[in-house]
Amino acid sequence: MSGGLGPLPWGYVRRFGRVVFRQQQWKSTVSTHPKMPPCDFVPEKYKSYPYERIQKIREQNISPSLRMYYKKPLLLHQGHMQWLFDYEGRRYLDLFAGIVTVSVGHCHPKVTVATQKQLARLWHTTNIYMHPSIHEYAEKLASLFPDPLKVIYLTNSGSEANDLAMFMARLHTHNFDIISFRGSYHGGSPYTLGLTSIGPYKHGVANGFGCSTTMLPDVFRGPWGGRHCRDSPVQTLRKCSCSKGVCHANNQYIEQFKDTLNTSVPKTIAGFIAEPIQVQTGFGRTGSHFWGFQTHDVVPDIVTLAKGIGNGFPMAAVVTTKEIANSLAQNLHFNTFGGSPLACVVGAAVLDHSRHPLPAEEINQIWEDCKDMGVLLGRGGLYNQTFRIKPPMCITKKDVDFAVEVFHTALQRHMERAAK
Repeated sequence: MSGGLGPLPWGYVRRFGRVVFRQQQWKSTVSTHPKMPPCDFVPEKYKSYPYERIQKIREQNISPSLRMYYKKPLLLHQGHMQWLFDYEGRRYLDLFAGIVTVSVGHCHPKVTVATQKQLARLWHTTNIYMHPSIHEYAEKLASLFPDPLKVIYLTNSGSEANDLAMFMARLHTHNFDIISFRGSYHGGSPYTLGLTSIGPYKHGVANGFGCSTTMLPDVFRGPWGGRHCRDSPVQTLRKCSCSKGVCHANNQYIEQFKDTLNTSVPKTIAGFIAEPIQVQTGFGRTGSHFWGFQTHDVVPDIVTLAKGIGNGFPMAAVVTTKEIANSLAQNLHFNTFGGSPLACVVGAAVLDHSRHPLPAEEINQIWEDCKDMGVLLGRGGLYNQTFRIKPPMCITKKDVDFAVEVFHTALQRHMERAAK
């Protein structure tokens, strides 16, 4: 058939010289939104400025370097656990978590209660005085780290924590140069910007003296590696010389690092900073260990923490050894807001509700409920509390929607049992 219609969809019949589409079949080709899982939480009614006024203030009074997402930026109003609500009451499943910051959920009830109690008791003092919350939090946090990482400095942001880590490394080693991986992000302050190796963050001004980069071992997109490499389980296209379970590309990247040591820095350096995986890790997000560095079977000299440490509250930390900490103690180091009573109470509440896995019998019941409804899940993780979801690649979107609904139902049943 010719004409302006273009290729005809399936399901048409020729009748009286015309093309008539079967209505039911035509509708089946139109995509529909998957059904959003239910949520019993009802947000408050939005009563602040209209959207247009908020947008105008943003354009006139907020730094233009703070770029927003989406063609029509979201105006968010309220959050509850994994959900966000905009000014019109529209609900969103938050899979970004404030750039991997909201560890245990928006306005988690137990974290909220702990914060409210501290707000009524003491907002702020400084670390020239003792107060119980910083000591209680420091003890909890230190207990999660292996020896000798037991000394903690509390700061307000990840950039500030990395600033301090660089400073401590230089003081302790009496060296200056620090190496980071290309493609890494370690902060946007003038000090840490030298470690950050992502073009859009560079502003064309002098920064980060004494910072050098080396090639990131990337067998997926880098110059070496391919589908047989041990470290590239998702690479299926590019051929390589690696045999099964072996990664020869590893040696190539090590040679690149040696080349950096031989050509770009002095014979001795202050440190090498690296993300355990070049995304945010820590607080159990790798599934097998609490901290990302533990998956590599190494113990760093200094560890910096931010993002999810405060569930959205501005908080960060540097954890190091007593020996390195003593190097900083030769002179005064002070942080006005780091380790405030309020921040430490928030941090402790986050640890209390992300650190302990559900009891085995509760995990087993969720797992069994999913199986009884027709969904099979794997198990893994340090405490066998991580559900492993790796379906065959022939899975369809309808299959996924069904699996998500089943898992949600199983979790709701768990919540109902816990409430009794």
